[in-house]
Amino acid sequence: MVFGGILLFGLLAMTARNAVDPDLWWHLRTGQWIVETGHVPHSDPFSFTRAGHAWVSHEWLSEVVFYELWKHGGAAALIVFSAIITTAGFMLLYLRCPGKRHWAAAATAFGALASAPSWGVRPQMFTFTLASLLLWLLEGGTKKDRPRLLLWIPPLFLLWLNLHAGFALGPALLFAYCVGLIMETAVGDAPWQEARPIILRVLLVLLACLALVPLNPSGAQLYRYPFDTLRSPGMRSFIVEWFSPDFHEWLYRPFLLVWLLLLTALASSRSRPKGRVIVPLLLTSFAALDAVRHIPIFVLLAIPVIAAALPAASASLAVSRRRSDSSRFRPLFNGAVLLLMAVFALVKWVGLARNQDAREAEQFPQKAVAFLRASDQPRKIFVYYDWGGYAIWKLYPEYRVFVDGRADLYGDDLLGQFKTALQLRTGWREVLDSWKVEAVLVPPSCALAQALLLDPNWHAVFSDSKAIILFRTHPAVENADPFQGPSKTPSISELRK
Repeated sequence: MVFGGILLFGLLAMTARNAVDPDLWWHLRTGQWIVETGHVPHSDPFSFTRAGHAWVSHEWLSEVVFYELWKHGGAAALIVFSAIITTAGFMLLYLRCPGKRHWAAAATAFGALASAPSWGVRPQMFTFTLASLLLWLLEGGTKKDRPRLLLWIPPLFLLWLNLHAGFALGPALLFAYCVGLIMETAVGDAPWQEARPIILRVLLVLLACLALVPLNPSGAQLYRYPFDTLRSPGMRSFIVEWFSPDFHEWLYRPFLLVWLLLLTALASSRSRPKGRVIVPLLLTSFAALDAVRHIPIFVLLAIPVIAAALPAASASLAVSRRRSDSSRFRPLFNGAVLLLMAVFALVKWVGLARNQDAREAEQFPQKAVAFLRASDQPRKIFVYYDWGGYAIWKLYPEYRVFVDGRADLYGDDLLGQFKTALQLRTGWREVLDSWKVEAVLVPPSCALAQALLLDPNWHAVFSDSKAIILFRTHPAVENADPFQGPSKTPSISELRK
């Protein structure tokens, strides 16, 4: 009880983060758009390069939740809510860990540290916690005395698929669990008569989950969306969390230690882990090595294996013998520790809320955006990739962006054009001219900013240490619709001709 309480308050403090994720801002604007219009967008309203193009708003429910929290409680509400959601996922992991509770709490805390790069105010935390809940239901529901827990998985999945496209992880874990059970029967670890009803129940749950996928505003399009995302080179070239973990960075050293502890646990374990554990563990381990964003899911599978290999013996006899007077004060001591941990979490939340504006100014061009808001002319603006969502939140509808964090919407070709212009590759000027870009908002040190400062067709109207704004001196030729680009999107190969 005490170890669980300490872990709970410790995680509530550890997982709290400022609301500065680059994608948070377009999530907020989308949530506002849904609340005010009463329906989910199926085409892009925020950019001039993809205006009117089909857009799968797979995180619509998360965006509504985030916007309502922001509207009623500001950044503080988002900070606290995200910490609670993330902590819930880790507490479910703690409940799944075998052995002594102090070892389970320590293993869970270390797993939380390993997955720290993925924490934040972002819809992905729903996927983490719902995946943790699914594993808890799956492991409990496949026991003889609690099969009805499996019935909760389809409703959970219906909520999940409307919160985040990471819902695809659910069927993958269910399928991997079934494969692991079949392997157990093949090697003689489990009799077929016992494994068969479990496999059938899990497969029925899997089929029920797959049948529920169209029950979202985008319908059956959501079947293919996760696969399109995984195959997109643009996502992997622009979004850091799709990169493989770099163990030269201290940020990923705890993840490396989890790997080493896992290998040690598997090598020294008194009992070999079952197939239903090994197969999902292999699936998520390869995923975590492939992309940083999958590390928290790997942690959900790895930590119980590590906890099972930790010493199960109690403290030595000399330590366990306590005087009667010391045991009398133990509840008071435990209560004081829990109270201090709760105060620590509260102080952390208050400090983050007070520091929100300063952190926002560090990460995003606050002053440059304020300057643009004072302008009375709608403009098509080329914004640095990580600032695109911020520009949508602060400047829409007067300004429309070239690209933002929705890499799935823009596609590899348009993201390639963005990189061509930003890095002054061959054809960079044609990108700005063909799309009739009217304003540029980028860091002052980037190559594009330095080139446009020397171009007589452009002039700087604002500059500080964070950002520079450049306007066209001579307006581009106008289209009938000011937010429509060329009738045909020029490819990189065409721009190089």
